[in-house]
Amino acid sequence: MARISVVLAGVLVFASWSLTSAPGDGQEDRRARQYTVSPIGFVRTAGTKTTIVLEKQYEPGLLGLEGYSHINVYWWFDRNDTPERRATLQVHPNPPGNMAHPLTGVFATRSPLRPNLIGATVCRLIAVKANVIEIAAIDAFPDTPVLDIKGHVPRLDGVSNATVPWWIGRSQGGR
Repeated sequence: MARISVVLAGVLVFASWSLTSAPGDGQEDRRARQYTVSPIGFVRTAGTKTTIVLEKQYEPGLLGLEGYSHINVYWWFDRNDTPERRATLQVHPNPPGNMAHPLTGVFATRSPLRPNLIGATVCRLIAVKANVIEIAAIDAFPDTPVLDIKGHVPRLDGVSNATVPWWIGRSQGGR
């Protein structure tokens, strides 16, 4: 049985699972854990400027980030956090609800409807000043909670010969 709750005042609790394990498989403790994720900051916009404003306590973690041209930003689809949307496991993707595209499992799409509402975007880094990261753009709404940031390393984060399904389209696939 899974129990899911969200607390926006500080801590974001996104999963509490009780799974039955096979006797003696050594997974009992790991599978019964509760996982808690707290936002480190929030997406902000002002006019055409997009930033990620971190909580001041995380500012020391930005040391050296300015050396990257791009960053991987992990964020929470907070506006989709309902039991019904978390239970949606198949969608017509690209754009959502396009009936011309095949019914597809959410793990094969970039749908915002998913069991754990984690979004990931590669963003062009413009500047880092104190606890504020200026980025070119992000596909998250203003005030979206940011969970983590990592420097983008092309040789680790990209695959040069990757393929995608036909419904994604040539202009969006195989970057």
